[in-house]
Amino acid sequence: MQLHQSSLVKIMEQNQDHQRRAAAQEFQKALDELESILQENPAEDEVTPGLHSGNASDQELCENLGLIDLAAFEDAAADIEKYLEEKTKKK
Repeated sequence: MQLHQSSLVKIMEQNQDHQRRAAAQEFQKALDELESILQENPAEDEVTPGLHSGNASDQELCENLGLIDLAAFEDAAADIEKYLEEKTKKK
């Protein structure tokens, strides 16, 4: 019986390791996608500094925020949320 329990524990640990690796790979994939999106749009970097300056008007902020690819941003946020949920479930 003791041998059976230790085998189950080992299997559970291997499964957790597999899930961790899968979550890490998925998270890295999301980061890579975000990086490629940011690299595809280097011209937007010229507009972005206005977001950080205290001198930007509300109109300028709205215009700058309109340049963000909302779908890509939502996908990235969903990937991060999923990763954090998986990480929380494992604890």
